[in-house]
Formats: sequence, C-alpha cells, structure tokens
Amino acid sequence: MGQLNLPPLPVASVHRQPVTMRDGTVLRAHVHRPDDGERHRTVLVRSPYGEQTFRSFPLVPALEAGLAVVFQHCRGRGDSDGEFTPWVDEGRDGADTVDWVTSQPWSNGEVVGFGMSYLAGCALQLASERPGALKAIVATMTPHDFYEGLKYNGGAFAVGSAFHWSALQGMLGALHDLRAGDPDALGRLLEQLPLIGETPSPTEDHPLPDARVAKNFPFWREWVEHPERDAYWEGLAGTLRHENIDVPVLHTAGWFDVFLKGTLENHKRVGGRLIVGPWTHLDQGASAGEIYFGSSAASRFSGLEQAQLAFLTGQQDGPTVRIFVMGANVWRDEESWPPARAVPTRFHLHPDGVLSQEDPSADARPSRFPHDPENPVPTRGGGLLLPDPLDVGPRDQREVERHPGVLCFTSEPLARDLEVTGELTATLHGATTAPGADWTVKLVDVHPDGRAMNVADGIVRSPASALIHEVDLVATSQVFLAGHRIRVEVAGSNYPRFDRHPALEKAEQTLFHDAERPSWITLPVIP
Repeated sequence: MGQLNLPPLPVASVHRQPVTMRDGTVLRAHVHRPDDGERHRTVLVRSPYGEQTFRSFPLVPALEAGLAVVFQHCRGRGDSDGEFTPWVDEGRDGADTVDWVTSQPWSNGEVVGFGMSYLAGCALQLASERPGALKAIVATMTPHDFYEGLKYNGGAFAVGSAFHWSALQGMLGALHDLRAGDPDALGRLLEQLPLIGETPSPTEDHPLPDARVAKNFPFWREWVEHPERDAYWEGLAGTLRHENIDVPVLHTAGWFDVFLKGTLENHKRVGGRLIVGPWTHLDQGASAGEIYFGSSAASRFSGLEQAQLAFLTGQQDGPTVRIFVMGANVWRDEESWPPARAVPTRFHLHPDGVLSQEDPSADARPSRFPHDPENPVPTRGGGLLLPDPLDVGPRDQREVERHPGVLCFTSEPLARDLEVTGELTATLHGATTAPGADWTVKLVDVHPDGRAMNVADGIVRSPASALIHEVDLVATSQVFLAGHRIRVEVAGSNYPRFDRHPALEKAEQTLFHDAERPSWITLPVIP
C-alpha cells in the first residue's frame, strides 16, 4: 500500500476579528492562515449573506497553496456592525480592510480579491479604489452595472430576482437586528420568512412597489421609483469605476447565469482572462435545466478551482478565453471574446412561422399576437435567479409556445451542424395598440423529438411611437446539430422574470415581415 507521507499543515484561525472602518464602524471577519511563522499573500472575501456563503470557498486548497484567507461580513450583516446599504460602502470598506490586512505581522503586503455574485462585486469595487497592495481579482458571475443587467433589462424591471433578493435581504437584516437585541426584529423576521419563496402576483392592479417586501427592505422602493437610468443609478455606478481597475482579473461566467451580460461586460471593460461554462447562477455542475452536458462540463472536472487558485497565487498564464461549446459539449480556447472569426448572419422572421436566411418579400403580411397583463407569458427556464431552483437553464418550451401571446418562427431541419458563438441581437419592426409594449425574443434549439430547449433570451421596453425594437439576447456558444431546427419566439411578456408593462392594458402587438419593415435575429455563425 502506498504511503503519502504528507506533513501536517498547522493553521491559525481567529473568528470575529474586529476591523475598524474609516467612519468608526466595526466589521468582523474570520481569519485563517498557515501557522508557520512566515508572511503570506492574503485572499479577501467579503459577503452580505452570513457565514454560510464562505463555505463555498476552497479554504483548505488555498491554505495548502500558501495563502491566508480573510472572510469578512459586510456592514450590517453577519457579525458586523453598521447598516447595510447595497453596493454603497463596499469599495471603501474593502480598501480599509486591505490596509488592516497589510498591517498584520503575518501579511507579506499583498492582497487578492475573490468572490461570486455580490461578493465578486465587492472585489471589483475594491479594485476600483486602487489600493496599492491589491494584486489580482477573481470575479465570478457578477453584474457590471447596478441598473442595466441587474435591476433592469432593456428598460424592464427584473421583478422576480429583485423580489427574491429583497425578501432574502429583509430576512438577513431582521436576523442581524435580532442578534443586536432589537425587540421588534422577531416580528419582522416572521413577516419576512413567507416572502422568500414568493413573487408578486400577476393579477394585482400593479405589483410594484410591493409594501410587504419594502417594509423590511426599503431599497426595493428606491429601485421601483427609478425606472429610468437617472442620477440615483449614476450615483451607484460611481462605486464601480472600471477605468480605475488596473489589476489582473479572472472572470468566470455561465451561459445560463442571470449575470452573463455583466461578466462579459466586465471582461470587455477591464480585460483579463475569461472562462464561460454551461452553468447557472447557483450550479456549476454537469447539468443545467433539463440538459446534461457531460462530466467535463462540471467545474470540479474542468479545472476551474485550480485555475482560480493559481491566478490568486500569481500564476496568471493561460488561455485568454476558455468557453464550453454546448451541443458539441467540448471546452475550447479562444484568442478573444467574442471570436473575431464569427460571421454575423441574419435569419429573417417570415409570415406563417418561417425562419430562414431568405430576404423578406415586399408584400409579406404582418403577424399579430395579443398581450394580456392578467395572463402574461410565463417564465420557463433561462438565466434566472428565482425561488424555484429547478426552473432555470434550458427547459422544454413547448408548453410556453402554446400560450396565445407567443409567436414562433422555425427553420427547416439543418442539413449540417451550425455553430453559433458570440453576441446575439434581434431587430423587430413592430407596433402596439397600447401606450407602450415589451418585446421579448427567445432563441430555441428544437430537437428531432420535438423538445424546444431555450438557448438565450432578451427583452426591450419601447414606447408606442417606436417602430424598431433592438433586443439584446446577450451571448451563447451553441452548436445546433444536424437534424435540429432553430426557432425564435417573440412575445410581449416573460413573467415573473420581468415585470408586466406598466400600462397594464390589453393590447394587440403587430410584427412586420416585409422588405421595408423586416424583422430578424443576428446569429454569430462560426465558419
């Protein structure tokens, strides 16, 4: 029998280590470091979710790699004092914590940031403060902006994820106040718990603002009261200044992540390396939704953790871009994102549900579909962050397609494989009988057995005066296999992923197909 002969790794740990911010607020952290008398580079992870989120960090591998690790609770959360105000304090508090770390006798004066989702945002906001000791960032699945791509998409409010996150933060705030001895906190906690699994009802006269969630998390009302990108959002944007980030960054994204656009934008703006897998926001395994992509798709078998740890320790060589190509189900290295060799190819939406590369005819008749705010087109799968952890990723859309408010445009079966890798957009010529309308577009892979699996989707909110509607479907890497068909769905709602149009009027929407008013989707085809 083989003998490993592994030496012990002494570790020193301090829980609830106080760190005082510049305004006197005390934040607390859990500190773990090799207890070897040496000085170590330190990973800083900051979270508003409590201690549980720290368990997803590979602590033991980091210690074995010679890194110290500081897990800090954001202000007003977990063990830290103060009031939690989303995004506002994270850059400054992170910079103050870096100063504390580098003053410790076990620090070698170098700090790196790590995080996923809000935690990755904390790391990027820290980087934009430019502390001299910061050397690198690993940022996974996080927004690039607090308005577009986080709370609003194409002008539509991301009501499902916003409500879910607000209910969660209301609960965490009540728990924090309960620990602080607030006599009213238990009542607020009991009010908040039932909301964790809910979304606003589509039959209400208007689901926004929702007093139930706003009572314990007032920022909900602020988001709702600022539907346009105004000074409120610009003020928040000032806490994440991409032009100030000058350290190496490793970005990690998922094709079915709610923040896919954010991660790709962060990569575009600050550079660095990029890894994209067939993952959802909460699962980086081998399956997403109803599709199994093979064991190599799972992060634990793809070498993601090893690549991230190597990046944190200063080993930053590697492919600039590494993506998982769905359909072919293989990993592939690229020189850039999006791939320069991709050819933007128009697939036109023709009458009678036809999708093809043929040019539209001059006399093509329009298609019409209803929008009923009391019967919105239901969300099924996609890049979601909703209470139901199973309704995410690629899901069979056939039930959704039977909704009267959905138009489908389908190609002939493909004679050969067609790879689509890059950024996706759709251009619709359309009108509405209401004061305004939402235009949603979904790209779907139709299997030979009839399953219609969503690949990507997007939305834009337009006034009635608008005739042309540009819809951002973000990006994908998908091989439509021979025998499969490409489908595009067009609708006027996608609820509860997005709120219903605020006009709340029944309407008829018209989609044009003629040569003067064509509608199409642009697919980046790999030759």
